[in-house]
Amino acid sequence: MPFTDQDQLAVKTIRTLSIDAVEKANSGHPGLPMGAAPMAYVLWSRFMKFNPENPHWLNRDRFVLSAGHGSILLYSLLHLTGYDVSMDDLKSFRQWGSRTPGHPEYGHTPGVDTTTGPLGQGIATAVGFAMAERFMAATFNKEGHDLVDHYTYVICGDGDLMEGISGEASSLAGHLGLNKLIVLYDSNNISLDGPTDWTFTEDVKMRYRAYGWNVLRVEDGNDLDEIEQAIAQAKGFKDAPTLIEVKTVIGYGAPNKQGTSGAHGSPLGADEAKLAKETYGWKYEEFFVPDEIRTLFADLKSRVQAEESDWQKAYEAYKSAFPKDAEVLEKALAGDPNVDFDAVLPEFKDSTSTRDAFGKVINAIAPHMPTLLGGSADLSGSNKTLIKNEEHFQQPDYAGKNVFYGVREHAMGAMLNGLTLHGGIFAYAGTFLVFVDYLRPAVRLAALMKQPAMYILTHDSIAVGEDGPTHEPVEQLASLRVIPGLRVFRPADGTETGLAVKYALTHRDAPVALALTRQGLPTLDEIKANKDSFDKGGYVIYQNGDGSDLALLASGSEVHLVLAVGKKLADEGVKVRVVSFPSLEVFDGQDASYREQVLPANVTKRVAVEMAHPMSWYKYVGSAGKVVGIDRFGASAPGNIVVKEYGFTEDNVYSIVKDVLNK
Repeated sequence: MPFTDQDQLAVKTIRTLSIDAVEKANSGHPGLPMGAAPMAYVLWSRFMKFNPENPHWLNRDRFVLSAGHGSILLYSLLHLTGYDVSMDDLKSFRQWGSRTPGHPEYGHTPGVDTTTGPLGQGIATAVGFAMAERFMAATFNKEGHDLVDHYTYVICGDGDLMEGISGEASSLAGHLGLNKLIVLYDSNNISLDGPTDWTFTEDVKMRYRAYGWNVLRVEDGNDLDEIEQAIAQAKGFKDAPTLIEVKTVIGYGAPNKQGTSGAHGSPLGADEAKLAKETYGWKYEEFFVPDEIRTLFADLKSRVQAEESDWQKAYEAYKSAFPKDAEVLEKALAGDPNVDFDAVLPEFKDSTSTRDAFGKVINAIAPHMPTLLGGSADLSGSNKTLIKNEEHFQQPDYAGKNVFYGVREHAMGAMLNGLTLHGGIFAYAGTFLVFVDYLRPAVRLAALMKQPAMYILTHDSIAVGEDGPTHEPVEQLASLRVIPGLRVFRPADGTETGLAVKYALTHRDAPVALALTRQGLPTLDEIKANKDSFDKGGYVIYQNGDGSDLALLASGSEVHLVLAVGKKLADEGVKVRVVSFPSLEVFDGQDASYREQVLPANVTKRVAVEMAHPMSWYKYVGSAGKVVGIDRFGASAPGNIVVKEYGFTEDNVYSIVKDVLNK
């Protein structure tokens, strides 16, 4: 169907709503919406599958505005297409309490599929969406029943492609042949500082072809027909993802600022905004949507709602034909792992590393969870993330549960976000704890979006040994614990490891990081006896008398150390309590009465022991206590030697504790 003057008026409406919102806020990025409005309109009006009345419909197409600074473009589209985004919401763009924040936020604005803004995160998250679609289709689709069959569309900019994460993610997407991923590249040759030829002169077309992508080019970003033809051609490719370079003019229509960085990150100003509207032939008041455009988008809404209605009928037929599969799908979409953990979790008796314990736990659980998907950044043997007797996630059928991300930690973190955001998938990914710094921006976004990503972070201390300070985490635990909403678990033995995995799979409102050892640790009967309190984050595992003289606190591999010291002190008549702290954040979330029960205020002499930076522990030990930690980098030597030289021995901890007691 050819485009008409009405379609051109719709594009102008998107542009002017964006201009008006930025001007009213006196803040924002008008240039991208003005330049990219045509491609966004064509995509949403001719190709996107969605339902404004059901923003979480499983089989909708996902849309990612990777260039999240252009958020008003997305908000304008959401308003026009009938999502619960009002004109008042557009007028309160970037204001306190607004539903239209400066960058798109998942869970905050209806219709936003992922939080974007940190450049490169969006395109990498989109790869996760595309992976999720292929995995869910391979898991649930049956002959004649294509239950999961949707696309992931991205609008990105030059800045996204400059960020290294885009290269990591795009490389893997090409390798995996994710043909239902289509990226519209808003190629306007301008970044915030100035022209891109100051910094970015690579041949993007050749780069993406080298990644294994199909690459198309639209010469005129205002030509709706050319844009439509390119997207239609991209949907016809069955072998690989597609990048469509769309040549646009940033700030299109603003005569004094278009094509310059002056249109990128600040309002046009009243005079320039007026001139831009004159260029468009726009004669209406601010924040105005012509009636014929309201009608056009109302018709679009009816059409897309009919698509979902047809899908719902198809789903009822699927449910009738495959009731067990439908039940599994519905539970997965509801975030229910549907596992009897008490029956499935392995019993640990002997000494084991917590990374080995994780491998045993996840393999005990995996047969009961058809949508459990795990992987690692080229460390599956070290992280113990491999699900045995399952295939690799790979083309052409994508049914494998083991994802091999390669050495791409940052992209892995963002793709993990896409997998969890898609719905229906329980996903985890692993690397060494020290390398969590590589994926930290994606972890932060997972926490911001309250996504249940699970990070398996092994080799958690200086006990790594010979690999030396480059591979021995010191500050990483503390740095993770300060991310709001992230729950960090450092289990003390195999029992706590199993309980930590259970926690992560059953608490679907936040990401969870597991810090796991390479070295073996004893299985503690004291933990087994008190494991019902594990979910509270910190709990007493041993107490002599009323425990009023001293509290010994530790996480992970140091719990058995403080337990040994505690028992030695008990033999001397000290009323000691030993507290295992698998998760400080979870403990802090308990009510005051429970926290007082574990750490009574009258027990002022406290010692915390952890082979990491001590910052996390000062609030627990108080002025009369002490933290035995590490405030310098590690060293290269056998692990037991490094641990001894850094003072994490029973004799040294005992000596420090005695000093505290004698003060």
